[in-house]
Amino acid sequence: MATPRVSLNALRAFEATARLHSFSAAADELAVTHGAVSRQVRMLEERFGVSLLQRTAQGAEPTPEGQRLAAGLKRGFDEIQNSVDQLKPGPLTLACSQSIMMYWLLPRLSRFQQKNPDVLLQYHMTSGPLDFTRDKVSVAIRLSSQELPRDVIRTDICSEWVGPVCSPEYLRTLKIRTPADLQRARLLYSHTREHAWSEWKKCYGPKMGELSLDEGFPHFYLLIQAARCGLGIANVPRMLVQDDLNSGTLVAPFGFVAGPNRLTIWIASHLTERSEIRRLVDWLSGELRTDESQNRARA
Repeated sequence: MATPRVSLNALRAFEATARLHSFSAAADELAVTHGAVSRQVRMLEERFGVSLLQRTAQGAEPTPEGQRLAAGLKRGFDEIQNSVDQLKPGPLTLACSQSIMMYWLLPRLSRFQQKNPDVLLQYHMTSGPLDFTRDKVSVAIRLSSQELPRDVIRTDICSEWVGPVCSPEYLRTLKIRTPADLQRARLLYSHTREHAWSEWKKCYGPKMGELSLDEGFPHFYLLIQAARCGLGIANVPRMLVQDDLNSGTLVAPFGFVAGPNRLTIWIASHLTERSEIRRLVDWLSGELRTDESQNRARA
């Protein structure tokens, strides 16, 4: 006699509850009632004869047995979603930080769209960890220092060039001519890259004294605006300030150097054969490599 199969709805209800640590959140995600999720989970526990979730005042915590089952179910459901995406592909989702979107991608994007009018793009803007399946990410621009998610292919593209920038007036007022003059300046930094100054110092070459940071900002786009406004000197990737350097809004008194990180492109492994993916990745890679060639020529 065949063994009765476990209800797929019950497994989905349990996986969502274990992942979200909440019956109510799982019910919202699955568009069912709280009671329905609770009954499905209880049915699984009775079926297996083990406790899968520990009910708490705050919600639900998986037991050790529940954690093992939830991990396996997540992998399985992710594979199902990947298979569906391959059969019925939707728009490509490109992930990058808000600063890269504002200062590097948007000024270039029309060139890609003109050559690829059939490629539909949507965007996921974050500099933090990525879940390609949950966030439906197709391609991401990331630093080599960031941890690679599961089922994602990484391609190293080029060095990230970094250096100090400030307003021309700030440079004149403080008479910043050598790295030693940074001791008199207000050093600004981004909370998303708190070691930017020390990393630049190691890569720059000429010896200089200890650098004391003065003020931090939550994002690079705020840091860059602070430098424009004359609040101090900021250490930033060149790709974010190229337009400001061209217009003279910002100046780079010591130029830029290849930093410790490389710019990489991440691709969802199940989408690598889509022609739209290949065209997008080829275009991004070409733009980034062109920038690096120009940076090396200036160095």
